[in-house]
Amino acid sequence: MNIQSDISDPLPLAILLMAEASISPQAAGCYDLMAGWLEKLEFRVLRRHFEPGGEAFYAIRRGRGPNLCFAGHVDVVPPGRESAWHSPPFVPEVREGVLYGRGAEDMKGAIACMVAAVARYLGGGPDDAPTLSFLLVADEESAGYGTRAMLEWLKEQGEALPDFCLVGEPTNPEYIGEMAKTGRRGSLNAMLTVRGKQGHVAYPALADNPVTRLVAMLHALKSTPIDEGMEFFQSSNLEVTTIDVGNPVTNTIPAEAKAAFNIRFNALHTSETMTVWVRERCASVGGDYELDIRVTGEAFLSPPGLLSQALLAAVAGVTGHTPRLTTDGGTSDARFIREYCPVIEFGTTNRTAHHVNECVRESNLHALADVYTEFLRQMAGTCSVSP
Repeated sequence: MNIQSDISDPLPLAILLMAEASISPQAAGCYDLMAGWLEKLEFRVLRRHFEPGGEAFYAIRRGRGPNLCFAGHVDVVPPGRESAWHSPPFVPEVREGVLYGRGAEDMKGAIACMVAAVARYLGGGPDDAPTLSFLLVADEESAGYGTRAMLEWLKEQGEALPDFCLVGEPTNPEYIGEMAKTGRRGSLNAMLTVRGKQGHVAYPALADNPVTRLVAMLHALKSTPIDEGMEFFQSSNLEVTTIDVGNPVTNTIPAEAKAAFNIRFNALHTSETMTVWVRERCASVGGDYELDIRVTGEAFLSPPGLLSQALLAAVAGVTGHTPRLTTDGGTSDARFIREYCPVIEFGTTNRTAHHVNECVRESNLHALADVYTEFLRQMAGTCSVSP
């Protein structure tokens, strides 16, 4: 039997990956499976452990022209209350054409489709196959360190870095071919602590109520839209996620009040300009306060070009749909890859990602594998073009 035919069907591959309880930041046996499949296809496998991200995986098969990379993560979020699952979360089960189990959509299903697509493509014996690679991590759902660390290490070692990259995050809300991500919004997290003076509520002049100033600061932050959006990007948005005072009584003005908020910002801003914007609004209220800001990603956009054209053509050819290029949703490891090459994201549907009873339709896996196979053909046809 041809070795490519053993791994050209994404469904059994997905089932094997999903049976590994790779709760972030653990890869469990996923890398061993990937190494076995890709070594059959003459990939050279590199595995490297990084702290705090755990082990990262890179496999490369030299060809003609630029390095086309498939990227993603093998780790999953915890299953939650397992008794709420209709079947055990790490015992994948197909029922009425739907594959159930943790990682079905996010994103072991897509990784299986990548392997199947490469096996199909190489099984056709193409003369013009580009260099192909896989970049996988096991900490995307937790530390989010492995992708950046692996790319830095590969550069230090003089290894071939990606020239183009497709990340298999679940991008489609309802059906395959609906949406692709050509960038992502930035993410800023803030903890605001306002300090006052404790006192009796009947004598407010002798106290300083931090809750009043905290509410005023939050109003200053929320009352005016940050911007009106831009091409490919929604408007930037701030959401308050918690307000904490910890005051168990009603007759005492507290000494301190806290609030946390997150801003998802578009490419009209950087984390630096967004930080200035936040600090100016808090300073407009004044008083004694502390603002702790942590940025988990910058806004970025991979402008439409060779990579997106190849993906859109592949999706349209397989599904009849032309995906909408967007940047909404959460952050992903594409924010690190974009520092090295153009990157685009396209995967399964995302309706049940992180949910109890996560699942994906078999038909969606087969469609996605077909899209990835055609994407390889499209890219190979233009692989002599520099990125």
